[in-house]
Amino acid sequence: MYIGIDVGGTNLKAGLVDEAGRIVKVERAPLNFQGPEAFAETLAELSRKVLREGVQWVGMGLPGAVDGGDILFTTNIPMENVPLERLFRRHLDLPLLLGNDADCAAVGEFFGGAGRGTQDFAVVTLGTGVGAGLILNGKLRGGVTSSEAGHIVICQDGEPCNCGRRGCWERYASATGLIQQTKWAMEAHPESALHKLAAERGVEGRTAFQAAEAGDETALAVCRQYVVYLASGVTSLINVLRPEVVAIGGGVAAAPEHLLLEPLRKAVARESFSRHGGRITRILPAELGNDAGIIGAAMLGRVL
Repeated sequence: MYIGIDVGGTNLKAGLVDEAGRIVKVERAPLNFQGPEAFAETLAELSRKVLREGVQWVGMGLPGAVDGGDILFTTNIPMENVPLERLFRRHLDLPLLLGNDADCAAVGEFFGGAGRGTQDFAVVTLGTGVGAGLILNGKLRGGVTSSEAGHIVICQDGEPCNCGRRGCWERYASATGLIQQTKWAMEAHPESALHKLAAERGVEGRTAFQAAEAGDETALAVCRQYVVYLASGVTSLINVLRPEVVAIGGGVAAAPEHLLLEPLRKAVARESFSRHGGRITRILPAELGNDAGIIGAAMLGRVL
């Protein structure tokens, strides 16, 4: 048995996970950050609520960069260079394994989702940023040192990224980037149906796809360009790693397949080196949804 903790923007979820990757029990708590030591105590308390005899370790996934049992920095919690495992074991003497959220999504999908039966597998998560979790030869790439594929540059001297570079993949292919592109299109096209949707619920990552599904030409143009941006980074990943499967996850991945995954597959097939022969990488939707973080965090120790 293993415990997996998924750290979200507002909540913490801890799950007891069995050897087969099935969630047995889940507990939740609000994320009320009061400093690293209090945070470690909260994680230990939440873990105890699902703890059973035979638990081997606690795994945790969070948005940010980690190295071993240390948090280098997080994007939604003010932590930098925090020895979280050491703080955690003051309250619960179990190993604490850390991974970023994309790595945990990849591990979860590898055991129980789109990556079942593969050895070389990648997950690309489309959310506030772009994350990529990589399983190579059955092991998590880099162990517990996170990857930052969202900062591949796809547009030289392009839009400034929070990382300090310009033209990063996540600046264009994240939900944040898609929202910005949608707003720019709305400014240029006041006649677009995008305005009606935005008036109802604001501009979201799904807004352009919803309007495109209804036939709005401006929204269709936004979606087509977004797929070009997404395909640029996916193609680079495939050319470097040649995985068997790339799974697309995160909020944007819920878009209609004919507007997102089908044109993405066509664009990657045109651009990737595998068009000359060799292994063809399949592009699939991620399967586990909100469970991927818990399952993947729990299973971290199985792929290190």
